[in-house]
Amino acid sequence: MQEDIFVNQRPRLCCVAARVLGNADQADDVVQDAYLKISEATTLFEVRQPISYVSRVVRNLAIDRCRRSAFESTLFAKEEEGEAASYASHSPEVIAIDRQALAQVVDALDELPERTRRAFELYRSGSHTQREVAHLLGISTTLVNFMIRDALTHCRQSLQSQTLPD
Repeated sequence: MQEDIFVNQRPRLCCVAARVLGNADQADDVVQDAYLKISEATTLFEVRQPISYVSRVVRNLAIDRCRRSAFESTLFAKEEEGEAASYASHSPEVIAIDRQALAQVVDALDELPERTRRAFELYRSGSHTQREVAHLLGISTTLVNFMIRDALTHCRQSLQSQTLPD
């Protein structure tokens, strides 16, 4: 039954996600995530309005993706803003601090399992979608999502632990 809904209603579901995300490629990823989430559910229950239910799941996942994207943007905003800055305007101390932070992030990424690190690098540096990363690594998009989240959390914790006073 749910496969029929996803096949027959895919354009509508993509529109639901695209309205939230503003991006058709990400909307398609969200619909795929919704299908996986619903198909992997271990609890069976009867849904009176399956199209409405699936649409709500898609919308909620799209909202979650927006929130995650906003979080990632704020996490890496300082780094990305720095790309456009002139190096001549930084003092040697600021440059040393930035290099130290970058080294901490590199070390944190090196601590991750190889597959998690690779998924994170493909997504953040390689500008691949989660679906593309999943295809390249031969894993599910849901797992890619969790791996990226874990890598971000690990990097953030590494940076925070270094900035806390002893």
